[in-house]
Amino acid sequence: MKLLFDQNLSRKLVTRLADIFPDASHVQFHALTDADDSEIWEFAKIEGFCIVTQDADFAERSRLYGSPPKVIWLRCGNTPTSNVEAILRSGAEAIQELMSSAILDCLELY
Repeated sequence: MKLLFDQNLSRKLVTRLADIFPDASHVQFHALTDADDSEIWEFAKIEGFCIVTQDADFAERSRLYGSPPKVIWLRCGNTPTSNVEAILRSGAEAIQELMSSAILDCLELY
């Protein structure tokens, strides 16, 4: 599963989650640090990424436009990276379902 972590998430997640999400990346690795939401959206769409974010804007964009790209909206607020990692690990099955579904566009994880 190709996950693209948004700027509001630590790039350390890429290596911390490599065992279950080996194709994950971070916007910083693609020169998208200063990109606006539209640019990140288009990049993820073209490159086949699912956007992982804490930003409600991507969830709203998903409701408006559907997928691709799919969106994982983390609803955990400001929390340590270890907590974000735990949320994504515990949600791995739901993430897999999102990625394989033709009707789901956005997944909210708490």
